Amino acid sequence: MLLTYRALKRRALAKRLAITAPNGIDESSYVRIGGIDQWISVRGEDRANPVILEIHGGPGASNLVFTPRTRAWERHFTIVRWDMRGAGKTFAAGGPEGQGELTLDRLHEDALEVTAHIRARLAVDKVLLLANSFGTVTGLRLARDHPELYSAYVGTDQNIVEGGRNPSAYEGLLARLEKAGRRKQLARMAAIGPDRSAWSPHEWAEYAKTVVTTDPLTYDTMKTVVIRSLWFSPLHTLRELRTYLKAQTFSESLGPQAMTIDEYAEGTAFQLPFFVFQGESDVLTPPQPARRFHDEVTAPVKDFALIRGASHFASFRHPDQFLDLMLTKVRPVVTGEAVGR
Repeated sequence: MLLTYRALKRRALAKRLAITAPNGIDESSYVRIGGIDQWISVRGEDRANPVILEIHGGPGASNLVFTPRTRAWERHFTIVRWDMRGAGKTFAAGGPEGQGELTLDRLHEDALEVTAHIRARLAVDKVLLLANSFGTVTGLRLARDHPELYSAYVGTDQNIVEGGRNPSAYEGLLARLEKAGRRKQLARMAAIGPDRSAWSPHEWAEYAKTVVTTDPLTYDTMKTVVIRSLWFSPLHTLRELRTYLKAQTFSESLGPQAMTIDEYAEGTAFQLPFFVFQGESDVLTPPQPARRFHDEVTAPVKDFALIRGASHFASFRHPDQFLDLMLTKVRPVVTGEAVGR
């Protein structure tokens, strides 16, 4: 019965995803990036629209499963979704042995190759860089170092790694665990300490899981948005969903690598429009550090906004709110003209 309902739901979602506009695009294939085959999807209703390159989070968590939730975005933007090495269909194609070097530097180089591929394939000078969650670590670096390639930077679920100087999210977790009387989890999280750069990949993943499951809004989003998107994805078979989860475990080693970064030391000067749209109640990547960093940024244009009723996964919990921000704040800057919904 459950599998029958899943099949019916997937069929309905697949029908909804059909792009029939005469100037639309719906392409997906493996492209040779960084020496391995990596999955790239390109979807939109008008090739004349601004092109968005997404840098997904996780690590190892492809955004492809959210395609039905963000269908409305494709009326105003061409969305490029790329499964990084160690994620999604890219991981499925090569398996653990076929992912090559899994480092932040390698992901950065891959992203530049993907950018070059998209600029050539779609005949555009620049693409709009949209990074979420763990992907914002790579996103900030791309935006900071290569303004000639990107028309703007948009970060959501924005990570601000401060070289270990800001333990507020960790302290917030300990406070929630203590208030809830979860002594065993409290002892475990206290034992790993606030220095994220010293955590093992397993400890890093355990911390993230504990944060998600101890905050009611984040946990509800995980169940109603993330898990449902996975289960009903018309773009993934059951085998691919199992591989999707294995990819996240495989990619855990990237977590501690990022924790030694100091974004302030890397630089707050950006030579392109800079936007941060954060869930107002995010406990995994809290809005306060993101707001402080935004306030220090110098950029031709910059803006910060909160997404109401959202914790982590804010753009996917409330895709309409996020689209409104993209249309009212970002698209006019990129195109030079205002566009209504």
